[in-house]
Amino acid sequence: MKKRLFAIGITVCMVFLLAFASGCGKGSEKVVNVYNWGEYIDESVLKLFEKRTGIHVNYNTFETNESMYAALKNGGSNYDVIFPSDYMISRMIAENMLQPIDYQNIPNASKINLKDFNVQSALSYDPDGAYSVPYAWGTVGIIYNTKTVKNPVTSWGGLFDASNKGQILMFNNARDGIGIALKYLGYSLNTINKEEIKKATDLLIDQKQKGLVQAYVMDQIFEKMIGGEAAIGPYYAGDALTMIQENPDLAFCYPKEGTNLFVDAMCIPKNADNKENAGAFINFMCDPEIMVMNAKATGYAVPSRAAYELLDPEEQNSKLIYPDASVLKNCEIYKNLPQDVNAFYDSEWSRLTMAKSGS
Repeated sequence: MKKRLFAIGITVCMVFLLAFASGCGKGSEKVVNVYNWGEYIDESVLKLFEKRTGIHVNYNTFETNESMYAALKNGGSNYDVIFPSDYMISRMIAENMLQPIDYQNIPNASKINLKDFNVQSALSYDPDGAYSVPYAWGTVGIIYNTKTVKNPVTSWGGLFDASNKGQILMFNNARDGIGIALKYLGYSLNTINKEEIKKATDLLIDQKQKGLVQAYVMDQIFEKMIGGEAAIGPYYAGDALTMIQENPDLAFCYPKEGTNLFVDAMCIPKNADNKENAGAFINFMCDPEIMVMNAKATGYAVPSRAAYELLDPEEQNSKLIYPDASVLKNCEIYKNLPQDVNAFYDSEWSRLTMAKSGS
């Protein structure tokens, strides 16, 4: 669930915007419109794909699953390949927003198998792989500054510790934000018990009103923590490796209460104009050498043993990228929840955002 803002060049942005403004790609066999998380690809891969296939890539990025969903649901944007996360894939399948994958056009998909990494349970969002092809997977934990955080960090409780007042960052979306409080209170990330969700939101409101939270952010966590602008926050293990390399004062931990395991996958939207080109793009991304290029650029785990074997030993042995069984058994994957529960999460998040901050 990669969230860092992707620094697309001005030329690429303009090409993309002009393409969509003019309806570029409709009926064309030379264009593929791609919608991915920010900073979630080796940029040179796009040019390499164009060189090998003659298919031009119009590339754009999103910051959250929800913003991506809204862009497609509202019908204002046509994409051929998207990169949603597990629970959002399940939701989009249920709402008939995705096309079935034609694996005859994606032979490289045979090289992907999450069972090789003991995370096959994460595939519950699309058990038969009918609508999605895994792209990357990872986990969430706590990134903190060892010079400024006074108490040991072993729990989500570090984000509610008064000694870190004004230096705490929190995720800025309902499922991730409320999910942290749910895990800290001993509840499931996928609870449908509205009283538990309310208690988690009450905890977040108390945290906010006590002035503990510096900001609710997503992408900015990366820059703020590296730059020493904040002391502690949740973030993605794949990014943490890069962050620690850039700022040796930083450290990472998996909370004892458990955390989120996620899978991001490639899908073809129902209204895609260039399905064959989408298949070619997905197939290219499943090539082990291309997967390694992307893994080295993003820091996230590959879903392919063939790609894993091409990684450097240091990367293969990284417990941040490939956590051991003791961490994985304590992880949950986000699941798509009933519509009324999703609406309740949204209303509780609104209640949090409307609450006044303390000083």
